[in-house]
Order: sequence, then structure tokens, then C-alpha cells
Amino acid sequence: MMTIACVAVLGSCTQQKKATEVGLQVKTQYGVLEGFEQDGVKKFLGVPFAQAPVGELRWKAPQPVQPWEGVREAKQFGDDPMQPNIFGDMAFRGTGRSEDCLYLNIWTTAKTSADALPVLIYFNGGGLMAGSGSEPRYDGSSIAKEGVIGVTANYREGVFGFFAHPDLTAVSDYKGSGNYGFLDQVAAIKWVKENIADFGGDPDRITIVGESAGSFSVSLLMCSPLSKNLIAGAMLSSGAEVLPYLPASQADADAAGAELLKRAGIASLADAMAVDADSLQKMLPPRGMANVVLDGYFMTESADDVFERGEQAQVPMLAGWNSLEAHPMQALQGQAPTLKNYKNAMKAQFGDMTDEIFKAYGLETDEDVMSQKGFDLVSDLFTGFPTWKACDYHAKSGLPVYRYHYMHPRPQVSAKMGDKTGALAGGVREKTEEEKKAQQPSIAPGAVHSADIEYAMGNLDTNEYYDWQDEDYAISKLFLSYYANFCKTGNPNGEGLPQWTAITKDNLDAAPVMKIDVESKEVASPERENAYRTLEKFYRSRK
Repeated sequence: MMTIACVAVLGSCTQQKKATEVGLQVKTQYGVLEGFEQDGVKKFLGVPFAQAPVGELRWKAPQPVQPWEGVREAKQFGDDPMQPNIFGDMAFRGTGRSEDCLYLNIWTTAKTSADALPVLIYFNGGGLMAGSGSEPRYDGSSIAKEGVIGVTANYREGVFGFFAHPDLTAVSDYKGSGNYGFLDQVAAIKWVKENIADFGGDPDRITIVGESAGSFSVSLLMCSPLSKNLIAGAMLSSGAEVLPYLPASQADADAAGAELLKRAGIASLADAMAVDADSLQKMLPPRGMANVVLDGYFMTESADDVFERGEQAQVPMLAGWNSLEAHPMQALQGQAPTLKNYKNAMKAQFGDMTDEIFKAYGLETDEDVMSQKGFDLVSDLFTGFPTWKACDYHAKSGLPVYRYHYMHPRPQVSAKMGDKTGALAGGVREKTEEEKKAQQPSIAPGAVHSADIEYAMGNLDTNEYYDWQDEDYAISKLFLSYYANFCKTGNPNGEGLPQWTAITKDNLDAAPVMKIDVESKEVASPERENAYRTLEKFYRSRK
């Protein structure tokens, strides 16, 4: 007879009976994978989570993996997604670049399947045009050592992931096209949900995170009917696909795709299908395509509409952005950084609300332009405001939001790199003649876009370009601890960490924000919240 106690915990009893050792060979639903162990972490690299999207599967939703016989080696990264060298300083560890890129990577310290460790899936940035789960900055080794299974997953980039066309729409089962990269992300989450228990993970504790384009993706995955019920937590780093970013209708995306073919001199979709991948991405550059399309499948309505009704994933959120996401000089385009010039540069966008917005940001003197106030304005226009708005929506739904502002600049480029300076994707580039003449340290006055990634994932040592100091490692340890705790409990707080209060619908006007820096601390700034509300007023007036 089954005892009452075992009936009460039937799932646990069953799990204990079926618990298996997590060794270097793991049996998934599709076949056996063989990984390797390094520094106490078991690694399974280049794991297929969908069929190769090649031939007739180009520009189609990802298809389920075909089972394999015998043991499949998972000891090296699969091919990186096809992409031009948009960010020349990106570092990859894949075996090459090809359309056959739908692979994920797993880092685990679990000993048995009964360990049921929480899981983090990281989606890379790169403007939906570039990037890969093989990049060292996303490596899952450090977070695995914190008791969280790390996963990275590729998705199709650029023209291979986001090209829409009326002929593609007409033949698809759901009468839509263009969101293939996002559908790849959904497929990766589903594969993890179905198989991660075999690697010692808990399929009911999957947190998704992304930076930049990956962060925009996470906000969409929180709203898509295909994925919002698959996750237990969401982390956004610099971006969200909400106001002022708007999706494209399927009709508009189709028209843009047809025009793209026409400009490239490609007569038909069939002709485009026949072009090899290298030639195709040269003929069809990634810019000019709709990034997210209301295809009636991945997205049936805008993320704003979903968030406003509170119908997004009902999970905790941890979100933030960096102190120098953009620079006032980008707006000034070579003009002197005076208040008058800054206002004139912004009037084309803000119109008759320019003075009101500048006042809300405290921009009143020439000195303010190159201060944090000036950085805040342009940073918010890029990623800060939409990330804030996603937090605002989520907190209004009654769900906990832990918001941060990452402040710490990267250190000097290492002397062994010679006459180089920092670049956008965490690598280095040659200094310009002006920078050489300046003969001064090339440390940005804040945390530039993407500078948080290596810190948050505990991966400073994977980046040899910078002269990391003790304070950098201390910040990284803090940030990684917050990430790991959030994956485990939905709350970043833990012993020895600065207290981090959640934003709720009751404290929106003075929302607590964790300033992550050498001395990390929580602050509340009604003035900053007023600036966001003023910017929201502007965007809604133009909607």
C-alpha cells in the first residue's frame, strides 16, 4: 500500500526513483550526448535544439531535432550564426559561421538529476544582426559554480532570422513570416524545458536573460503566447521592445522584404532561396528589415498591449541598464557641447516639448551637457527608457521588479594590447588619430553599452584586453551573486549583499534602484522617475 506521505509527495518520490547520475554522457529525448569536465563544471557544447534551417528550411520556423543513434560528441561549440563583421571586436568560439547554427551550450555542476538546479538561458546581443552563444562573455562556467545551470543558445541573425516576404507569409502554416530568430529562441527554451532535468536542472525554474538585442528579445518572450508560460523569471539588460519601439504589421514587413529583394536585383523569392548564404547576406544587408512582426503566431499584438493588460509572464523581473549607453556627442555630431547646441540637436525629435524634457532631466547649463544628466538623456533614448517602461508595466501588474543602474566603467585597456582602445562588444580597436594625440587614458566616464556582461556573468578572465583590478573582481562577484540568487529564488538578495528592495505598484514614484559600482547601494530618486514620466508623456503624444 502506498503511504499517505508518499501520496502527498508523489512527484518527489517518483523523481527520487528515477534519479540518474549526471555524468559526461547524458541521455536526452533525442539521443545520448557526451560532454567533458573542466574545473569542476560539466560542459555540453554544440547541442542541436532544432533541425538545421538550411535548404527548404531557410526562412521557416525551427523544426524539431531529429533523433540520432549512438553517442553524439558535445565537446566543441557548433557553428555561429551567419553574420557580416558588423562588430569587428566580437570574439567567437564556434567552428565557423553557417546557416546550420541552431545549437545551445550547457554548463552544469549537478551530480544527479535529482539536484534540480535552477537554470539560466542567455540570449546574446548584437542588434539582431550579429552575435553568438559561443562568445566568451556569456560563458556559463562561473554561474554554474554558483549552483545555477548556465545555457546559451544561438538564434538566426540578420536576413536569416528576420526577413519577411509575402510569398513566405502565404505558404506558412500560421500565415506569417519574419520572426524566425525569435522562434529559434522559443525552440531553445522548449528544448531546455524538455531535457534539462537529465542534466540535473529544474524545468520549472528557467530564467531567461539577454543583453541589448537579447534583452529586447526577453521582453518579447515574456509576452509571446508561445513562451510566456515556459519561464520562471526574466532578466533584462539594456533594452525592451516597448514604447517607443513599435512592431511592424505583417503587411508592412512583407512589403519591406519585397522591396529589399527588388533593390538587390533578385527577381523572386525562389531566386533568393537559391543564393548561397555568403552571397545572400551581402546582397540583403540586415538593416531595413522589421525586427519584430505581428505575425499572428509569435506575436499577436504589441508587447505594450500585453504589458498594459498585465498578461505577460507572471514572474519576477530583474532589469537595468548602464550609465553610459550613449554619449551626448553622438547627438551633437561634432558641435561644441553647449546647452544651446544640445537643445537644437534634440528639437528635431522633441519639438515643442524640448524645454520641458530638458528641465525634467535637470539640463540647465553648458556644464550639464557632459555630466551624468547629459548622458542620462541620450542613454534613455537608446535603451534606458524602454527598459524603465518594461519595469513600470511589470510592477503595475503587482509583480516584483528589481531594477539596477550599472555605473562602473571598464578599466584601462591592458598595456600588452599596444595602441588600442575599448570597442563596443568588449574587445578593442585601433585608436583614432585624435585619440592618439590626446595622450590620455581612454577610460569612458561611465559604463558603456554591453560593459556589464562580463561582470554579471563572472567572466572577466575570459577578456584579456582589459587590465582588471581587484575592484572589478569584487563588483563581478557581487553582480554574479545577484544573478544566481535571482535564478534560485526570484529574489537577488543574499547574505553579505547590499539590500535590494523590489519595485512594486506601491512605491513607483520613488522606485528603489540598485546602483552597482565600487560601493553598491540602493537609492530612490523621484526626480529621475519624473524624467521618465515626462519622456513617456512625449512618446505617447506622438504615438
